[in-house]
Amino acid sequence: MVLGDFVPSSPLVNVLVVLLTPGLIWFGSGWLEESADHLATHYGLPAVVQGSIIVALGSSFPEFASVTIAAAAGVFDMGVGAIVGSAIFNILVIPALSGLASEGDLETSRLVVYKEAQFYMVAVATLVVTFSLAVIYFPEPNAPPLTGQITRPLALIPLFLYGLYLFIQWQDVSDYDGGGEGVDDGIAREWGRLLVGLLIILVGVDLLVGSVESLSRTFGVPTFLSGITIIAAATSLPDTLVSVRSATNGNSATSLGNVLGSNTFDLLVAIPVGVLIVGSVPVDFAVAVPMLGVLTLATVLLFGMLRTDLSLTRGEAYGLMLSYLVFVAWIVTETIGLTNLIQN
Repeated sequence: MVLGDFVPSSPLVNVLVVLLTPGLIWFGSGWLEESADHLATHYGLPAVVQGSIIVALGSSFPEFASVTIAAAAGVFDMGVGAIVGSAIFNILVIPALSGLASEGDLETSRLVVYKEAQFYMVAVATLVVTFSLAVIYFPEPNAPPLTGQITRPLALIPLFLYGLYLFIQWQDVSDYDGGGEGVDDGIAREWGRLLVGLLIILVGVDLLVGSVESLSRTFGVPTFLSGITIIAAATSLPDTLVSVRSATNGNSATSLGNVLGSNTFDLLVAIPVGVLIVGSVPVDFAVAVPMLGVLTLATVLLFGMLRTDLSLTRGEAYGLMLSYLVFVAWIVTETIGLTNLIQN
């Protein structure tokens, strides 16, 4: 991590950083959400676009930074694992916490279920296709079976799909009547607050992830386990705080839109940009696809719950939390060798 060089590396210091940085990230997420809300009002953006574009892009920067750094360091599989683990955390844990934090059921809409959710499913399928093309056309000769090279041309496929996502959102904004509620006062200040909030989040997450990685090495926690659970949850902390805060304030569209928009950005932008920076990176299809399969199952579970009465009840929220605990338990059994569903 960038700021890790300026912080003494010892177990005690790392524990203190883990305990203190969530408060820093909470503060930054508050600025981010408030400024995004004011900017969305000024520009006449619907709440779902605010959550899926403005807030999601800001809170997804930790994942974006983690995968690009991992690619540059030659450990792209760890970066992909952290992205997919973060996506599973976002789909199961964040809606659950948002539902428990809201007064009553967490309400949703057909727009979220039928547009955001379905496009997100297309994003997952597109990433699987991209990995498949890498294995078929660019196999890695001196690597485990089903390992291929993701090249820059292949990385453009998910990026083009994200361009379509932005076009659809732009069309929705053009069709939306914001009611003339925008104000001109203090817009430059709100952009400044948004950037400062983003910077605070990045600093906090950078310190937090660095400390978690150091503690994992100190206590012998396997890289695969810490990457797909601890690191994934740490980089998802801004998304969690923003979504829970929005749900507490009654903005369920922003809360759920942030989850789906953040995951869409992570899968279609963060991973491909890491490839574009490095040039080409190997991906282990046998490891990545089972994780994407779990992500697909988690997504189907969430969307099935959201479609029933277009709301998420407290009982369903507890069900999502239980599902994530089952996922973590399975990853632990894979790590210690009790199960062997993940090959290579």
